[in-house]
Amino acid sequence: MAYVSYPSNAQQLPTVTPQPAIEGFVNQAPMREPGLLGNLKIMWKFFFDKPRDTVPGGSIPVFELTKEQLLAAPDYSLYRLGHSTMLMKLQGEFWLTDPVFSERASPFQWMGPKRFHQPPISIADLPPIKGIILSHDHYDHLDYAAILQLAKKTEHILTPTGVGDRLIKWGIDADKIQQLGWWQSTWINGTQFVATPAQHFSGRGLHDRDQTLWASWSILTPELKIFFSGDTGYFKGFKEIGDKYGPFDLTMVETGAYNKMWPDVHMQPEQSLQAHIDLRGKVMLPIHNGTFDLSMHSWYEPFERIVELAKQHDVRISTPQMGEEVDIAEPQTGKRWWLFPMAQASKPVSLQSALAE
Repeated sequence: MAYVSYPSNAQQLPTVTPQPAIEGFVNQAPMREPGLLGNLKIMWKFFFDKPRDTVPGGSIPVFELTKEQLLAAPDYSLYRLGHSTMLMKLQGEFWLTDPVFSERASPFQWMGPKRFHQPPISIADLPPIKGIILSHDHYDHLDYAAILQLAKKTEHILTPTGVGDRLIKWGIDADKIQQLGWWQSTWINGTQFVATPAQHFSGRGLHDRDQTLWASWSILTPELKIFFSGDTGYFKGFKEIGDKYGPFDLTMVETGAYNKMWPDVHMQPEQSLQAHIDLRGKVMLPIHNGTFDLSMHSWYEPFERIVELAKQHDVRISTPQMGEEVDIAEPQTGKRWWLFPMAQASKPVSLQSALAE
């Protein structure tokens, strides 16, 4: 395992008491916290006052993928597998971001946010994976069952500082893992992977808040530059990243699970678009949507809002269906697949029949 020191702008604060909950990692600027009453209000809305359209009324259109198809795909192909899970073919080798394949984004598989759709391909059917890129340790980004299964066929796992320690405790080979702090990087087969800042938090339980770092990632290949936001609120770091590593050919920016009750944790679509502009991105691909119910907005609202905003501001945007092949160098615009009749229907229908309507 490659283990690097804490960066100066994301320092781990000293333990001031022997209590198990220490302050841990911090953002570049303090986040607004909802407090006790705010958290109670959030819980009330989630359990008793949630709109019905936060989940689809029918089947999400998904392109099923095969190992043979992926192996034959051209270089610099990309596939959205769901939420923030992206499969990229870079220099002939496959990379996964935040792989989540389980039925629920939860510590329990009998409760918690349930998938709207199945992954376009199973872990067993995936080709060998050159590397996995993790942004942080929340359940909708770090899937315990998936990472254990994937580790057997993966050569490298890149994580923010501290997340790799979790993986080692889970039994994953430490030699596969590289842990990076903000602005630190590693080179693998001629591609530079930089752990860049994000504004978020971490933790998987009641007593481990912010004990591991969170990050976005700048992926700099010999031919193309790609940005992966992970989870983040809007902050000045996007411009810093854009100035240092941009322009990016493709930005994969979170656009979903937002709410005014947690304004600094996730971005409103207007902020997501501004982040893309700050990054000096050429094409934006909105992620962190379309798979799990994690807020109070309708499941399709993030797509509608970001597409309209992009049109207003003359920004190129790509909204591929789950499993649809994307050329990273020249991404297609994509159809408004979330409006297909099958996405609102009461029973599943085939993708072909949906496209024919």
